[in-house]
Amino acid sequence: MVSCPICDKPVTEANINRHIDSECSLYIDEPAPPSSTQVHGTQAKNSSKASAFFTPAGKRSVSFKDEASSPSLRHGAQGTQHTPSLKPPPSTAPAPVSGVKRAAEREDEEHTTSGDEVPHELPKPALKKQKNNSHAPLAERMRPQSLDEVAGQDLVGPNGVLRNLILTDRVPSMILWGGPGTGKTTIARLIAQTAGTRFVEINSTSSGVAECKKLFQEAKNELGLTGRKTIIFCDEIHRFSKSQQDVFLGPVEAGQVTLIGATTENPSFKVVNALLSRCRVFTLAKLSDEDVFDILKRALAREVPGLPTPSPSPSAQDDEHKDIPNDSTSPSQHLLTTNDFELLHYLSSFSDGDARTALNLLELALDLSQHPNTTISTIKTSLTQTLVYDRAGDQHYDTISAFHKSVRGSNPDAALYYLARMLQSGEDPLYVARRIVVIASEDVGLADNSMLSLATATYTACEKIGMPECRINLAHCTVALCLAPKSTRAYRGLNAAYSALREPGVAGMAIPVHLRNAPTRLMKEMGYGKEYKYNPDFVDGRCVQEYLPEKLEGRRFLGSQDLGDEVDPEIVEMDEQLKLAEQFDPVKEEVLLGPDGD
Repeated sequence: MVSCPICDKPVTEANINRHIDSECSLYIDEPAPPSSTQVHGTQAKNSSKASAFFTPAGKRSVSFKDEASSPSLRHGAQGTQHTPSLKPPPSTAPAPVSGVKRAAEREDEEHTTSGDEVPHELPKPALKKQKNNSHAPLAERMRPQSLDEVAGQDLVGPNGVLRNLILTDRVPSMILWGGPGTGKTTIARLIAQTAGTRFVEINSTSSGVAECKKLFQEAKNELGLTGRKTIIFCDEIHRFSKSQQDVFLGPVEAGQVTLIGATTENPSFKVVNALLSRCRVFTLAKLSDEDVFDILKRALAREVPGLPTPSPSPSAQDDEHKDIPNDSTSPSQHLLTTNDFELLHYLSSFSDGDARTALNLLELALDLSQHPNTTISTIKTSLTQTLVYDRAGDQHYDTISAFHKSVRGSNPDAALYYLARMLQSGEDPLYVARRIVVIASEDVGLADNSMLSLATATYTACEKIGMPECRINLAHCTVALCLAPKSTRAYRGLNAAYSALREPGVAGMAIPVHLRNAPTRLMKEMGYGKEYKYNPDFVDGRCVQEYLPEKLEGRRFLGSQDLGDEVDPEIVEMDEQLKLAEQFDPVKEEVLLGPDGD
């Protein structure tokens, strides 16, 4: 028996926690009154021990009204108070409170109940609340729980390379590179779950060098004590600075931790080479519309049970019937099943391979469909198209490269598409105008020298006018460059000269003496420029004179052709088909006779 540290009343050692939880009103043990000497000695002893163990604190305001008000609880409490002699006298030593386990108390109660002793009805401990993630977004609730549920990634498929490494417990340090919503975080968590290792998740925006070093020490201790490995998952690892990335070099190389980094940027540019050489890079494929549709189908079956199974492709039905509600289904069921799940297919295409975006849009559609006047058309207009474009990432360089190559290939349709895509995404129009000036000399060049003037004028117009009007100037110059003849003679000649400079000794050759400048008397006495022939003094400016260094005399860098001399086999095949088509007159529907009358 011990004394309560709050009310100082005697309580059985096994019931001290329940007594405190009941606001010191239940489970009070009142033994028979002994002699006055024993009472004073026992109380003094208990008080000194209790005060030495428990820290005095204010009275806790804990309320368990349901337990206190139940008849069974009151009956049990009265039985405890009036039948203390049925139990053996407990020890007066204070009970340890750190890490008290309810299960141990129940075992003690079962052990002390024997013979003719009447067991008391005690309240059962409250069950631990289950984790409820109903407030989480649909994309989080639908996160795959096994590798088999991951859609669209062959790396973790039945014969995937990464899956085999996971199953054989040979998970290396890796960088998962892929677009948003392709499953990078999910795969990292499933790797740790399948391998049975310790998993630590950090983010580059909130984790510093000191925290990383602390994690490395914990991982080293864990490996030494239990032999269990630690996987550190770093989301958005490309946002780590160089010094932060360098911290991982030693622990990763020594095998103290297994690093899994996720990035949407090209790791060749965003991850330091030293760390990149210690990790394997796995590229996650962009999800197809079919993969996203399957994900939406599973989510819909979970959120709205009882819906029919969607078809793999939308059926072609008249638009005039797609918004007519059916009385047998709820508004949400009707909108989601109309035209053979047309809305799901639309969301799959709208998300552009991003499963997270698709699930968020589906959740929005489910909320909007609860209103009675909502139609598929209103849901579509409520969605905001997000263009996949990063002004500082791969999309920035890939799109401008596609634009340049389209102009070079004389394809105005593709060039205008990439131009509109960049401008709509917020690209700087002056950046596009600068590239246009380069195209005017690199690809059009000598074939139409006026294009350089047009390109520079376009740059000036963009600088003076700005968006959105300057988009018209950019389109004007873009189409003109596409339709202009192309010549790369000057560009290829310059590249040939650069190539010659890489040869041994060419870059340091002496300039011919007659071509050197002679601004001083000493230089003139040394013969600088003495034998130089001034071309305007000769007829048509023609004279025999060498301009290259002696070892490069006769070397030619500028070619005679505007374009190259390679032949594309597909062009040859296309020309042959055109020749065959020209022999057929669709008006007369007969084969025209050839020159020999055949």
